[in-house]
Amino acid sequence: MMGIGFPELMIILVIIMIIFGAGKLPEIGSAFGRSIKNFKTSMKEAEEGEAQGEVESAPEPGAVAENAESAGTSEPAPEPVEADADTPKATENS
Repeated sequence: MMGIGFPELMIILVIIMIIFGAGKLPEIGSAFGRSIKNFKTSMKEAEEGEAQGEVESAPEPGAVAENAESAGTSEPAPEPVEADADTPKATENS
């Protein structure tokens, strides 16, 4: 089993203390806590919005088909013009 136990958590905590120092740990902890709180609040608001139907639904298939038909009404591309045999061609050495 690949679980994180108490010894592993202690090693991680010691490494964090070495990197950031003991004085910065309360700042980091409070910033992390605020981030988690904001994330949970945002998720709750999104779930409430879905329950109330505020989230935009996908367009109906008929509307997409109408847009596709109107997009195809443009003029076709002009035919390519063939080069005359009398016209000199550019060479790489010139």
